[in-house]
Amino acid sequence: MRLPLSDHEYGAHGVVLPPTDQTRHDDAPVPIETRLGIYRKLQEMRQFEKRAYDLFMRQLVKGTSHLSLGMEAISAGFGAAMHQHDLTFATYRGHAHTLARGVPMTPVLAELLGRANGLMGGKGGSMHLTSVEHGVLGSYAIIGAHLTIANGAAWSAQYRGSGQVTVCFFGDGTTNIGAFHEALNYAAVYKLPIVFVCENNLYMEYTSIADITAVPHPAADRAAAYGLEPVIVDGNDADETYLAAASAIERARRGDGPSLVEALTYRHGGHSRADPGKYRPQDEVEAWKAYDPIAIYRGRLERLGVDRAELDLIDKEVAEAVDLATDEAIAGELPPPESAFTDLWADGGSSWRN
Repeated sequence: MRLPLSDHEYGAHGVVLPPTDQTRHDDAPVPIETRLGIYRKLQEMRQFEKRAYDLFMRQLVKGTSHLSLGMEAISAGFGAAMHQHDLTFATYRGHAHTLARGVPMTPVLAELLGRANGLMGGKGGSMHLTSVEHGVLGSYAIIGAHLTIANGAAWSAQYRGSGQVTVCFFGDGTTNIGAFHEALNYAAVYKLPIVFVCENNLYMEYTSIADITAVPHPAADRAAAYGLEPVIVDGNDADETYLAAASAIERARRGDGPSLVEALTYRHGGHSRADPGKYRPQDEVEAWKAYDPIAIYRGRLERLGVDRAELDLIDKEVAEAVDLATDEAIAGELPPPESAFTDLWADGGSSWRN
């Protein structure tokens, strides 16, 4: 599925603008039950991230974190298409991807707060969320580092014949890292059951990806070098993302090898909570905020006949769940100091050398 370039317009000074037609996928072949599930996940991700920001402003979240506000349709669409036993690898912007796999909100929020009832006992924090039980094999803070690790997981699944598919998410800046090219080449050569997903939000930290990349589409335009099809999707349209995900995942599961998907999206805020994002043109920011993935999806559901009261109830139920998760996370104890010496690979000595 490759979007016509006309779908994403270009304004003054090369500013990338979103599509103007929000109805073009109203008739997509997605069951209404699946759509309602995706809408609930979109709301969970949005309301969770807003609460995480509020807690950060209350100085309850230490350090920094990276939010997915505005980018939720990618994680929601792929999460709906994945099987329970499939595997997720995410970047440091991994809250939404973790929730997409069914991890409850309380342990995720508690982890952000560094509490003992957190997903990893309060020792991993925002940028290292992991839940093996739910197939979330880590959020990685080092750019590009997890692509080759994701290949390892896919190779293991291929060797064991488990039928698992690995889905590896990364940002547009990763496409200029050597590990990206090494991982794509290796996966293609060995036909690994893996889907690489570039969340192209147009900026690699504080720099426009277009300013330092030789091709317009940093992931899709390089796919042919590894014998892969260029796949570009609207990353703010959850139906389009879901259909692309289902197709790529099924391709990997039947043994036809990897796919590389470039999902065009936009983060509402800066790179992290320390970044006001003032380097982005205001008309670009306003256009993309108006093309909000949740507003797009709710409008579509209403046009398809879903009662507004039913959607309002979902919003309310999610808000109550976020409030409960907040109370439970804040009530959690701080991990004891001695926990710093648990969950370690070695005791720090040299005996392992022998």
